[in-house]
Amino acid sequence: MSADPPRRSSHRRNGPSHNGPSHDGHGLDDTDRAIIEQLQFDGRLPYTRLASAVGLSEAAVRQRVQRLIDTGAMQVVAVTDPLSLGLRRMALIGLRVEGDTSAVADELEAFVDIDYLVVTAGSFDVLCEVVVEDDAALLALTNRIRSVPAVRSTETFIYLSLVKQTYAWGAH
Repeated sequence: MSADPPRRSSHRRNGPSHNGPSHDGHGLDDTDRAIIEQLQFDGRLPYTRLASAVGLSEAAVRQRVQRLIDTGAMQVVAVTDPLSLGLRRMALIGLRVEGDTSAVADELEAFVDIDYLVVTAGSFDVLCEVVVEDDAALLALTNRIRSVPAVRSTETFIYLSLVKQTYAWGAH
């Protein structure tokens, strides 16, 4: 989609807002899902080819893509291979927290080395996925995480091999 400048939407949303047709109760209809599926296969697909693939006009597809981006339902991003960027250590860090998990998550959200952050139910209160240069950087990051007030303990799961990574949510 080369004609439009890139846009970023926040990973954090206060809930979906939707200003288009919905047939499944989740804010996406079959056409939205078809658009998402096409863009998951090739995020640079021109609007003309995308329109042809989903059976709409170019203008209608452009409008729907923009709505999907504006509502936070979709982002069009470049996915990189961390190893090719010199980042050699990937890990998942589980945190046990005392008190308000949302407050801890809000503080951790500012850590640039944390790529994925979720509040969970189960033996860990918060999970952080991180990608760093090496073990020394992982140790430094872990120590920074441990210094956050209310973090009671951490457990680090170092990735030895990334077997499967998909981004096909919402298209099926």
